[in-house]
Amino acid sequence: MFGTESSLSMFLNTLTPKFYVALTGTSSLISGLILIFEWWYFRKYGTSFIEQVSVSHLRPLLGGVDNSSPINSNSSNGDADSNRQNVSECKVWRNPLNLFRGAEYNRYTWVTGREPLTYYDMNLSAQDHQTFFTCDSDHLRPADAIMQKAWRERNPQARISAAHESLELEDCATASILLAEEEATTIVEAEKLFKQALKTGEGCYRRSQQLQHHGAQYEAQHRRDTNVLVYIKRRLAMCSRKLGRTREAVKMLRDLMKEFPLLSMFNIHENLLESLLELQNYADVQAVLAKYDDISLPKSATICYTAALLKARAVSDKFSPEAASRRGLSTAEMNAVEAIHRAVEFNPHVPKYLLEMKSLILPPEHILKRGDSEAIAYAFFHLQHWKRVEGALNLLHCTWEGTFRMIPYPLEKGHLFYPYPICTETADRELLPTVFHEVSVYPKKELPFFILFTAGLCSFTAMLALLTHQFPELMGVFAKAFLSTLFAPLNFIMEKVESILPSSLWHQLTRI
Repeated sequence: MFGTESSLSMFLNTLTPKFYVALTGTSSLISGLILIFEWWYFRKYGTSFIEQVSVSHLRPLLGGVDNSSPINSNSSNGDADSNRQNVSECKVWRNPLNLFRGAEYNRYTWVTGREPLTYYDMNLSAQDHQTFFTCDSDHLRPADAIMQKAWRERNPQARISAAHESLELEDCATASILLAEEEATTIVEAEKLFKQALKTGEGCYRRSQQLQHHGAQYEAQHRRDTNVLVYIKRRLAMCSRKLGRTREAVKMLRDLMKEFPLLSMFNIHENLLESLLELQNYADVQAVLAKYDDISLPKSATICYTAALLKARAVSDKFSPEAASRRGLSTAEMNAVEAIHRAVEFNPHVPKYLLEMKSLILPPEHILKRGDSEAIAYAFFHLQHWKRVEGALNLLHCTWEGTFRMIPYPLEKGHLFYPYPICTETADRELLPTVFHEVSVYPKKELPFFILFTAGLCSFTAMLALLTHQFPELMGVFAKAFLSTLFAPLNFIMEKVESILPSSLWHQLTRI
């Protein structure tokens, strides 16, 4: 036993201060590298690498329950319904107010050198174009056959060349659409091409309408021609809105909604709401909301925040937080605040853009409802309407953060809507150019334990290395005292074992 203690003492006495400096410095370096990697991984993927590896690989080895096991499949119907709702909430939608590629997105790229659209967003647009503008009978017409290939092209110049080739054969509505979207450098040029497409598209629509009941092939062709015609008319209305002919745009949108009332997937009412707000025709805005802000219809930031704007408009010009705190909120003010809370619960990212606490970028061609992409798309077009209503932004500034006090934490259930989906951050990072835009995340994720642990470990070991370098003798005394204290319980146990066991047996064990 005394031999063991003497060996330990000799080992500790042979350790020089340089050894302690090297030990603590190396530990600090390693923990610092782990900290940097963990932080980078958390910023990129939103989770801790060590925790992910532990859950995915170590937990099953240690007997943990796998998430995909049949045990979890026997969940309650409520959980299943909630999961299905989350999936539907994370569906990516086409932005009803998306900009023109040639006249707006490309001009931004020419000026700034930045790409405003991500590859994922453009790929979704390509899939939309193939769905809306092609059908199985396109191979029967050479111009449509060329356009069917053009919509699959990744190279913009190849698409534009194919559209010109198609127009050389015959008038083709989809070819004119492609040129208006991607080649036209101004809205005026785009409008001219869309008018050309409208003339051709209306003729194709009338012909296919007469033949739609003659078979499945004609029905598919009529469905394609309907999509083409609706798309052209809406884009023409958007051209009128951008060129300042707002009343004309409103009339075109109303006529389009009357002619095709069942095509709600295009969300034409959101274009109409924005145009009516530009005209400050708030009575008509309220009429549109009465039809579309229904419990049975899907919500959007445009619906919720426009409803909040109208209620805020009634009280915002006279609203004062000091006066409200003294006398309490009136019924109209309470209705406005509740409408703002409802809108913020639906999409909590919007207020920071409306209050200009976060810089705006060009909206993407696709949005994720309740996500940062939808917030950007809404604020990009509607910020001016909030500024126009006196006191509306002040009321929003004073009340929007109160929403989070009513939402249960950690969001296991919603207050007015379904729980906020957890998949929005991942989808928004695919839709938005994260190179120059910081994606807004809700709820804010707390730093993983291992990042905090490695940060503490790195700081502690770096401090030890610095102290050992500055005060080697003193730190050597502390290190020896610490190690002696650390081994004291082991020495105590060894003494007890030695006192209990016979000396001959203990001698044999130590020799082994």
